[in-house]
Amino acid sequence: MRPIALALLVLFLATPAAQDWTLPDYETFAARVRTHLATDEERQSGYMFIERRTEQKLDGSGRPKDVSVKVFEVYPGLPGEDRYRRLIEEDGKPVPQRKLAQQDRERQKEVESYTRRVSTSAERQKEMRQREKERQQYSAAVDDLFRIYDIQIVRRESIEGHVTIFATLMPKQGVKPQTDDGKVMRHFKARAWISESDYELVRVEIEAIDDLAFGLGLLARVHKGTIATYQRLKVNNEIWLPEQVTWTASARVLLLKRLRLRGVAEFSGYRKFAVDTSTTYTSLPP
Repeated sequence: MRPIALALLVLFLATPAAQDWTLPDYETFAARVRTHLATDEERQSGYMFIERRTEQKLDGSGRPKDVSVKVFEVYPGLPGEDRYRRLIEEDGKPVPQRKLAQQDRERQKEVESYTRRVSTSAERQKEMRQREKERQQYSAAVDDLFRIYDIQIVRRESIEGHVTIFATLMPKQGVKPQTDDGKVMRHFKARAWISESDYELVRVEIEAIDDLAFGLGLLARVHKGTIATYQRLKVNNEIWLPEQVTWTASARVLLLKRLRLRGVAEFSGYRKFAVDTSTTYTSLPP
């Protein structure tokens, strides 16, 4: 989902279309949006939360035939690494305490290994260079989106009590992407809603405009017309964080059997994380 998120975050940084006089001044609005650009990984890095992930296998008619549901406690990751997802429930059944303890022991080993690895100045500098490389890659992808998308600012709409600016994104014809993210994004168009007061993404709908293959088509494929949705909510009246993501794709098993898949990721129970934060969600309401 990373390329999709990048496109959404720079939604208003392309040349604006002709628009109704009641819409906000583009230059001012775009400048404010620019100051709020950040990936969800960065936004969630200071929080612990619950992630409920549902994956469905579909039959030829698109009906679910096999459903898997996993619930995770999610904690900030180590610098430069993914977040720690602690599996606590699978298909409606709580994970046994012994397995939870095993997960925690394995995580503790990872933390200790990381601490040893960055204990020297050389390793810390290496890590800093890696982070800077990732920031440069992100910036390059953002620049690529300026080239790729034609942005049309359309109108105001209300979503769950928030006034938003509705806009559309359509890849320009004949524009050559400069990054891997750009190569993916040119296969999608989007409809997006941005909070007018907060300059933050509230909702987006992504649609594939042609087939997109991964792993030379041997691993997975997104078909034309496939739609993914992305929704954020405002947490503690101070920050916009992911609430729900949906997606559909197809994949191959052992390069032979093709599976149609649909997934939903739901995020809830956000709590700010600090070193003294309790590492359990047992006290949270269901």
